[in-house]
Amino acid sequence: MVRAVFLYMLLFFSFLNLSAQGNDSGSGSDILRGEVYVDLEPIYAGFVDEEYPLDISSASRRALEEAALFYSAMIYGWSFNYEIGEKTRQIDENMELKPAALIPFGDPGLFVTDTELRDSRFRVWTDYHLNDAQRRQIQVWRSGMIRNAQGIGYAPVIYEENPGWFAPKKTALEDAARAALRSMLRGSERNRPKDAAGFISLASFPRYFIDDGRWAVSARFRVQVNSITPFAVY
Repeated sequence: MVRAVFLYMLLFFSFLNLSAQGNDSGSGSDILRGEVYVDLEPIYAGFVDEEYPLDISSASRRALEEAALFYSAMIYGWSFNYEIGEKTRQIDENMELKPAALIPFGDPGLFVTDTELRDSRFRVWTDYHLNDAQRRQIQVWRSGMIRNAQGIGYAPVIYEENPGWFAPKKTALEDAARAALRSMLRGSERNRPKDAAGFISLASFPRYFIDDGRWAVSARFRVQVNSITPFAVY
């Protein structure tokens, strides 16, 4: 049975990548790598998944969709406007993230390199082959003007309505970006900042886990701060 599943997967992913065979294979800084996993019997946000249990075709699509979102966040990142907040001044903390661009499902640069099915969890390892424009964008993220930050974010497991299979993981990742920015700004600015704006990207694929009944994610980021407003001028 397992052998048949992997044969199906090889055929499935070979079909997806046929259009990419004309691309240069690339190496080193030309390729990004990452791993995602999909539970075949998922329960998200306190609800049984509407497709429960997942078949291999559905799990494969989710794995590629998630990988494409992470590669988008690594290459293009998000623009952010972050108001750090201050309880004593009754200023709420608030952050807005907007993706700069998205890699679509079926992008010819996305390749599956390995798969594993174990204990109802389907793991997929992928490579993303950068084009020239994407390579230049990655070089910008790795330049000396970019700051490094890391954080852990959380999302609840119970919602009033089912938000969709990826929504809790997305919420946790955005919370990790908020935590990373807050820690970085408080540690680097002499005057306590009121708000900041700029761009932030993933440095690598995030790591998800369950912590005290909540979705949690540990993530590393690269940050370009374009403006900071200290409380001194507020």
